[in-house]
Amino acid sequence: MATTKRLYYLDNLRVALTVLVIAHHVGQAYGPTGGYWPIQEAARAAILAPFFTVNRSFFMSLFFMISGYLVVMSCDSKEPWAFLKGRLLRLGIPVAVFGLLMVPLQLFVFSPGSPWPGFDVGHLWFLEHLLIFSACYALWRIVRPAPSLNPASRLPATCGQVAGSPAPLPGYFTILGLALALAVVTAIVRIWFPIDRWITILGFIRTAFADVPRDLTFFILGAVAYRRQWFERFPGSTGRVWLGVGVLAAVLMYAYQMGLYRVLPLRGDAWGIAYPIWEMLLCCGMCIGLLVLFRDHLNTESPLSRALGRSQYAAYIFHVPVVLLFQLAVVSLALPPLAKFTVVTLVSVPATFWFSNWVRKPLYL
Repeated sequence: MATTKRLYYLDNLRVALTVLVIAHHVGQAYGPTGGYWPIQEAARAAILAPFFTVNRSFFMSLFFMISGYLVVMSCDSKEPWAFLKGRLLRLGIPVAVFGLLMVPLQLFVFSPGSPWPGFDVGHLWFLEHLLIFSACYALWRIVRPAPSLNPASRLPATCGQVAGSPAPLPGYFTILGLALALAVVTAIVRIWFPIDRWITILGFIRTAFADVPRDLTFFILGAVAYRRQWFERFPGSTGRVWLGVGVLAAVLMYAYQMGLYRVLPLRGDAWGIAYPIWEMLLCCGMCIGLLVLFRDHLNTESPLSRALGRSQYAAYIFHVPVVLLFQLAVVSLALPPLAKFTVVTLVSVPATFWFSNWVRKPLYL
């Protein structure tokens, strides 16, 4: 069995993404968001609109891509049934506990007098989807066991290829083709399922179909990336180009939503075509670019980064109540919404990680 050294850059990248998730949820009380949030202040900071748009276009897909990579790595290191049992415990128990705790809150606090909408798992929808994707991969490995791989390369022999030889890396046109294909599929799906329309499948699987094509694709890309060593082999220069694409796309969205829409209004079919293309280019650019950036410059560990990395999973689970607590604390303060967003974010991030580091061991997280 191959030994695997710790991939510090993936730990650090997941911590950074968790910080962004916390900031995103803080902003929902102070910015023009389409999603539901328990605390809604009257004053809104317009600059948070593109912040939401840019974030939602890539950060969960990057989580899924990293998860796909780690799922294959973990499943390959143990028997599929043992892997599946571990996933059920690690992912399923937090989802079940959170959903049960939400029942009285839904009935008596958030929507008193309204019919019970179902088993709401809130932001832990990510764990539900990850559990489903992981179970599908494990079952696939049960039906079709993984071939014996060269520990140095993890690449099986294919027709005309020497076992262990590197598979070709995806080029610019391949990635552009993927982005455009995803844009088309996403645009079609969103005809029936617009952004932020959440549906509960079977009474407990919380799903926004508008984002499923993108998230599922990036999970699969992460799984393929492990087999083909894309994370390790992707050129730094190419990664910087894609990071530039992602940053440029983000800047354009900020410019558009903060005033450019008055000069170049996109409505109806024009927006329905342009937006998915922009979204997938940004997603590909940021996912590739950030991955390479962290691999090349943040593949290190310190006592602080080690503590943050070990607490990242618990921080994702527990950040919402921490954020709500601090949002309630500043409700009566006479501050502009952007100032409240800044203050609550700066306090919520360290408080969430401190609390998560404290509870993760007793709760086996």
